[in-house]
Amino acid sequence: MDILALSVHGPAGVLDLAVPASADAADVAEEYARRSGLASVPELHTRTGAPIPSGTELTRAGIGAGDLLVATTGITPAVTSRGVSHQEVRREPGGLSTLWFCVAAAAAALAGWCARTEPEPTVWVLLAAAAIGVVPTGRFAAHRVVAAPAFAAAAAFAAAWDPHPVRLPMVLGVTGLAAALAAAVGRALAPRAEEALRIWIIVGAGVFVLTGLCALAGAPPRMAWALLLMGALLAARFVPGLAIDVPDQYLIDLERLAVTAWSAREQPSGKRGRSVVPVDAVGVVAARGTRLVTAACAAILVVAVVSSPLLLATATLPIDRVGARCLVGFAGAGLLLAARSYRHAAARALLRTAGLGCWVALLAVLLGDLPDGTARWFVVGAVALAVVLVVVAVAVGRGWRSAWWSRRAEVAESLSVAFALASVVVAVGWFRQLWELASLWEMSS
Repeated sequence: MDILALSVHGPAGVLDLAVPASADAADVAEEYARRSGLASVPELHTRTGAPIPSGTELTRAGIGAGDLLVATTGITPAVTSRGVSHQEVRREPGGLSTLWFCVAAAAAALAGWCARTEPEPTVWVLLAAAAIGVVPTGRFAAHRVVAAPAFAAAAAFAAAWDPHPVRLPMVLGVTGLAAALAAAVGRALAPRAEEALRIWIIVGAGVFVLTGLCALAGAPPRMAWALLLMGALLAARFVPGLAIDVPDQYLIDLERLAVTAWSAREQPSGKRGRSVVPVDAVGVVAARGTRLVTAACAAILVVAVVSSPLLLATATLPIDRVGARCLVGFAGAGLLLAARSYRHAAARALLRTAGLGCWVALLAVLLGDLPDGTARWFVVGAVALAVVLVVVAVAVGRGWRSAWWSRRAEVAESLSVAFALASVVVAVGWFRQLWELASLWEMSS
């Protein structure tokens, strides 16, 4: 996260502030008024006297690190003449807007799937919707730009569709590349929804590179699906450690450094002088990490739910089939166990849905192998009863939150990941090929 060091000259003197690059003029003015003890919020101007609108982000106004801002003596009240606060005037979109754009993205995916045979009219409509989505204007631009890559991906999927199973990994690779390009365009036009667009770019480009390498190497489709599922499982463990990006200046004990121009000009407050880590900065870092973790878990859900049934369908040989089923089962267990360490409710729900999606795909395959009649209904009843017992145990006992369960869950999660890695060797056919080579060598000797 970029931090801008600014000097604000105003009626209360000079104040040096370190603010996020995504902050707008109103945030800086309110921070100046709070620290200087003003009763109302001043208006901000550039060093040349040009006014900065209150809702304009600093980077879009051309403000960079080390710039000088002027707070005029003609101050604007914190409450407008109509009695509406600044936050109420902007009316940022909330959860309902997010839900509707998620529905729109799902509708785009459905349209791309239905337009496989006759893509011509639908592809152009989806491309037009993606182009409109990346336009950086409007109240819902921040949510619209996140849904735009889904429309571009649906258009690419419909245009590149090939019914041959061997070409399906490359079709999804092209789909991911189209989504990454749309996200990159939206990110370049305006710095909005930075975290979600970054996940779109990383996941889309990663899927394209992985499927492209498998196609160039002549690998079977099951290798691409196995590697994608394994990547989703590993990402669930490493995303929290990479999501929180604390600025370097907050990790340094400034009070033990030599006095510099910035620290000398800082107006001390409180008994200890200056505050090393501002409270508002902690909130900004936490909010950014929350958005990044949520977007990453949504990507993990999509990759896991798509790759697990495709892996089970393409592993047709007996030995490969056993490895694929073990991989899907252990991956589902690993995702469910990894979800327990997430404190954000949405991210935890997404990971649990991904794990259950893997198990549902595996259960559908296992039930298909059972003979019709009593055995199948017995398995279905046992699974349903097990789900009910787990829900009741969590609701009544809450034992999963204890230190005893935490230690054993950590061991179980590590074992699930290790067994899943071992299952990849069997699922992609390497174990069978080594077995066949060893058998041929024994026969020749």
